[in-house]
Amino acid sequence: MHILVLGGTGPCGIQLIQQSLELNYTVVVYARSPQKLPAEISANPSVTIVQGELTDAEKLSSAMQGVHAVLSALGPAVTNGPFHPSNTPLAHAYALIIETMKQQNVKRLIALGTLSMKDEHDKFSLVVAGMVTAVATLARSAYKDVVAIGETIRAADPQELVWTIARVPLLTDNEDRSVVAGYVGDGKVGIRLGRPAFAAFVLGELEHNEWCHKAPLISSA
Repeated sequence: MHILVLGGTGPCGIQLIQQSLELNYTVVVYARSPQKLPAEISANPSVTIVQGELTDAEKLSSAMQGVHAVLSALGPAVTNGPFHPSNTPLAHAYALIIETMKQQNVKRLIALGTLSMKDEHDKFSLVVAGMVTAVATLARSAYKDVVAIGETIRAADPQELVWTIARVPLLTDNEDRSVVAGYVGDGKVGIRLGRPAFAAFVLGELEHNEWCHKAPLISSA
């Protein structure tokens, strides 16, 4: 399998790359700041690094040539908090990513999402409602961008894009890769997820395609 990883310099993205390499995949990492990658990834012969911005259509297209799927760990930087740009830059990036995928005939996209992206299968949860309200209040621009990402992905032609949004709750460094997938308020899914479990879910979904055109909430088992 030959995959493109976006958001690969963050903690979730690094897990995605490392676990992909464990499966003997070849990986293209498209990153603005590839120097942030661990040395063992940068030096791996199965990894190709392309430096570029998410607004650079030409470089993005070049990085996407010949890949079987795009796996994305893109999301607002937690450290930015309330200072995330107000013009939904990540949603605009996803629009370009999806258009580039269409041009390169790449149909599979598995993307990181959050609880701010509501789904019709969700049930009410007081805890989740409180978490989302806090984000919407304290980091309004980031919240709007995340919601817009979900809308952008869902708006794609389902014949041209087979997408899965892996919605994550509170992320932790728990090393356990076991994961539960479902929806808010279903009594199965918790509110914490280890980053290794996120990567394990994404790569499992890439193989089994159990959540196509769906946006499950995932948590550590």
